[in-house]
Amino acid sequence: MYAVEPLKRLALLGATENLIKISSAEFAQYITTSSKTAARLLKQLEDDRYIERQLVPGGQKITLTCNGIDLLHKEYAEYQLIFCRESADIELQGQVITGLGEGQYYIVQHGYMSQFSEKLGFQPFPGTLNIKLNEASVSMRQKMDHTQPICIHGFNDDERTFGAGKCYPIRINGIKSAIIVPERTHYPTNLLEIIAPVNLREKLHLKDGDEVKIVLDKKDKCEG
Repeated sequence: MYAVEPLKRLALLGATENLIKISSAEFAQYITTSSKTAARLLKQLEDDRYIERQLVPGGQKITLTCNGIDLLHKEYAEYQLIFCRESADIELQGQVITGLGEGQYYIVQHGYMSQFSEKLGFQPFPGTLNIKLNEASVSMRQKMDHTQPICIHGFNDDERTFGAGKCYPIRINGIKSAIIVPERTHYPTNLLEIIAPVNLREKLHLKDGDEVKIVLDKKDKCEG
């Protein structure tokens, strides 16, 4: 995609966090092109809302927008899929959202709770933290799907049947937790349900819209 290389150069110059002042001629040297082409490229990036810029004497002040940063995050995630298949840690990022409220009912079932305690090493708080992944992390989640999960078996309590699922051990701010993925789920791939031994919202002072980073350790393998 045309935008990735120039956005990367701008990011390396500090445009992800600050306004940087640069002329089209100066930018042309970074991307090995003419001043006219560099000026046209910057205008296109602005039109496509990958950057914001303010024209000033001697050039312009530029910063990357959220769209521009997200595009670089996606590119980074795809390179990790190519070159870091054996790396220990997978990092996912997303925003806290309000879930459907179904997690508590299922988690407290004895058939699940006993397996969580035995296989995850903790007894979960009766509820889940729900995360909506950003675009780059949706791509990174593919790596999670290729790691070995902890298998949670389905069971029957004489009244109804409860389905199987998979857990992936993670840490959020150092707190041992797990992503839980029901075998039959209606959740899209950009949504995660997380269980932990504590109420993560209260412990980490989280509210809807807050950004969180999830670290999945591939060394935490499971037995079915």
